[in-house]
Amino acid sequence: MLERLSAEGLVEHVSEKAGVGRPGQVWSLTGAGHARFPDSHAQMTLELIAAARSAFGEEGLDRLIAARETASAQSYGEQLTAPDLEARLEQLALARAREGYMAKVEPHPDGGWLLIENHCPICAAARACQGFCRSELALFRLMLGDGVSIERTDHILAGARRCAYRVQPAAI
Repeated sequence: MLERLSAEGLVEHVSEKAGVGRPGQVWSLTGAGHARFPDSHAQMTLELIAAARSAFGEEGLDRLIAARETASAQSYGEQLTAPDLEARLEQLALARAREGYMAKVEPHPDGGWLLIENHCPICAAARACQGFCRSELALFRLMLGDGVSIERTDHILAGARRCAYRVQPAAI
């Protein structure tokens, strides 16, 4: 099935070595594959962003994004209850997965972890307004706490197949 989808240009894979044995295949949707799962709210979202920008300017749009960030922080605050960083990161990935980001956590070979989001359910909005991506990164930093370094390593809007964030204690 995956080979057929690959031949149609809907999925692609990369090989990843994860210990002994044959390398694993990590499959992801291509741009054409993502188009098969359209965001039915994308057009309305783009129209609302344009209307907010027109009515309130960039400052007003930034205030709306900040309000969304505050609401998300409250929700995540209720879900991220673990005392240690790795467990909180797993809880964050679970919350993001429930929101449609297909999120997971993997160990980073140089220490720390990767928070990986294989899908972006707000991609249309993020393309129209980079404030959403900036806000999400700030939200991750807030939720994982002081003493944690978070760096975006892959970005769908920059042409990557996913968004990924390297997370590690700041002392590493």
